[in-house]
Amino acid sequence: MGRVKHAEAAEAPEPEATPERSYHELVENVNAIARPLASRKMTRKLYKCIKKASKVKQIRRGVKEVQKFINKGEKGITVLAGDTLPIDVYCHIPIMCEDRSLPYVYVPSKTDLGAAAGSKRPTCVIMIKPHEDYQEAYDECLEEVEALPLPL
Repeated sequence: MGRVKHAEAAEAPEPEATPERSYHELVENVNAIARPLASRKMTRKLYKCIKKASKVKQIRRGVKEVQKFINKGEKGITVLAGDTLPIDVYCHIPIMCEDRSLPYVYVPSKTDLGAAAGSKRPTCVIMIKPHEDYQEAYDECLEEVEALPLPL
């Protein structure tokens, strides 16, 4: 009745086959507006905090959802991916965060940001909400993000 598509399935590369890129390689691909950019150590801490938050469903993922909850007055750390193109997609989010005194930070990779949230899809914006299950990790990330200088 129909053609069997075994050849196409065999040609598709496995997700594990792609080599993991280093932090410095990822930083080379970030946008001009990606300030403040998290250091390698802080990026790892943020990813761990995002993983813990996603287990207890305390994250907001995506531009529309994050924007909606920032407007509603929800508090949390906003994490943006620095390699998102075009930048018009999410360039208004840092301004909204500054207006409401919410901390925000950029990480170098949207693929890694999506993976930390437990998704196979890349994600350009995530908001981590505070919760008692991971409060210590959240407070540590919050302290470091607030210590970063804001762009001019």
